[in-house]
Amino acid sequence: MKKDHGLLIVLSGPAGVGKGTVCNALRDVDDSIAYSVSATTRAPREGEKDGVNYFFKSESTFKEMIANDRLLEWAKYVNHYYGTPLQYVHDTVGSGTDIILEIEVQGAAKVKERYPEGIFIFLAPPNLAELRKRIEERGTENLDLINERMTVAKEEIEMMAQYDYVVENDQVEKAVQRIQSIVEAEHCRKDRVIEHYRQLAEVK
Repeated sequence: MKKDHGLLIVLSGPAGVGKGTVCNALRDVDDSIAYSVSATTRAPREGEKDGVNYFFKSESTFKEMIANDRLLEWAKYVNHYYGTPLQYVHDTVGSGTDIILEIEVQGAAKVKERYPEGIFIFLAPPNLAELRKRIEERGTENLDLINERMTVAKEEIEMMAQYDYVVENDQVEKAVQRIQSIVEAEHCRKDRVIEHYRQLAEVK
């Protein structure tokens, strides 16, 4: 059955939970899902490329995007801005292609206000000790920033109730399989397909 409208899939969770790793692994095994590249004012980490991992923007440029309503959502997180360019998302789902957004919890809440029909998945760590270990192993934050991220993470986990699904990232491959199962099930929801089959029933 041809999809007339794609799904907007929102994946978010605490910093360090592995959102980027899971999204990259999903892209490796499923090229039917488009990946929305976020904009940010933070500096690129080693190996990150502009337009691939993020659109790296100056703070003044980012604020212009906010003022011109060119972002589906945006948030300021640990002194940096993050946001999702609006037009690419609209064009992609309008063409019948699913798109996944990898964003912070604050941003996910804003997307839900503007796009409540989206599929919201919270990526959870096995436990907080493992989350801290993952953040420390990145080697990109000092102790104060790690502690700040852990404080924020506890607050974000309390927001899990606002999501449709929770996927534990205990193993990347298993997390990817769970997300694929969610997407497949969502495409089979009655309210997404019933009009298509009603139209078929009317054809003589």
